[in-house]
Amino acid sequence: MRRLFLLLLVIATIYFIKPFWEEPVSKYFDISFLEPFDEKVETFLTSESVISAIDSINDTVDKAYYFLSSKTADKSATVDHVDKPKLVKPMNSKLAIYNIELGTPEAEVTEKLGEPNRVSLNEYGSTWNAYHDGYHNFMMLSYDKNDKVNAIYTNDDLISSDIGIEYGSAKSVVRETFGEPLKEIRKGLNIYILQDSEEFDLFEVDGMYAYVFYDLHKDDTVTAMQLISTSLERKKTGMYAGGDQTLRNGFEAQLFDLTNAARVRNGLAALQWDDPSADTARMHSVDMAENNYFSHDNLEGKSPFDRMKDNGIKFRSAGENLAYGQTSSIFAHEGLMNSKGHRDNILQDIYSHLGTGVAFNEKSTPFYTETFLLK
Repeated sequence: MRRLFLLLLVIATIYFIKPFWEEPVSKYFDISFLEPFDEKVETFLTSESVISAIDSINDTVDKAYYFLSSKTADKSATVDHVDKPKLVKPMNSKLAIYNIELGTPEAEVTEKLGEPNRVSLNEYGSTWNAYHDGYHNFMMLSYDKNDKVNAIYTNDDLISSDIGIEYGSAKSVVRETFGEPLKEIRKGLNIYILQDSEEFDLFEVDGMYAYVFYDLHKDDTVTAMQLISTSLERKKTGMYAGGDQTLRNGFEAQLFDLTNAARVRNGLAALQWDDPSADTARMHSVDMAENNYFSHDNLEGKSPFDRMKDNGIKFRSAGENLAYGQTSSIFAHEGLMNSKGHRDNILQDIYSHLGTGVAFNEKSTPFYTETFLLK
């Protein structure tokens, strides 16, 4: 097995450093005869048999993806440092994000943050207005019909309170402060029982619902927070929103932004959007939703690698994350960050591009696919 590993390492090394020796060598020799060899090597390195062999060495497919991606991405686009804002205690409620509270007028937000980087439909029938500086200080805001903030989300260190809750607070401190999390929530005439989850708690505080997300890989500390006004939360009468094209587009954009915000927060470069990868991701989500299955391999037995190649995508490395059933991209992303293999893909420094795809089944249940690439 060791010999096999060394052989694969030699082949992969020669193949991945080709861009560095190809041009100078081609000035003196005709190397066009290597083109068929390139295609065979790429096919070989991404074949199921090789992946299985590497998998048996490295224990998980996620590590196999990393081995196939041993050449790093272009780091010319460095992550600039952006100062954190000075956070102050909220004046009118117990919690604020970026010194903005529920009820803050949109004009005041615009004066402070400028125009949003992106506006996209969310599951509450309103829009998430995303604000960030190269994905630093990332947050999303929603406004009501009176142009006042009725929802806020962040997965950055922007949480302030008058009760000692902040980014990085321990779950035990949060529960000591707010008491026992809610076990059920009313939606219209229905009462929904909330499943026990180690990943987040829901509290009703000062006329709002506070979703507190925890990082299970960092000792169950606060990693994100979503504040929703009581009126907006109760306006959403079902667990799932209707799955139309506009909401699909919104979920896809939000999943992309959330992933990049998490990468930048962890000192990595943001990924570029890639249309072919997004098409491939969406097609797989549609296939799973329409045919009622949930797997990286489709019903024809094709792997993510196969589907990317079928869509004409060329890559030096690739990975895929899947999620299913979460009520929004926020919950899907936070769940992926608490799963080691998925988290490793999100925080893999070698990737350069990302495409996201979402689809809904007949019950409006969403299926999420992320396609990561090193081109």
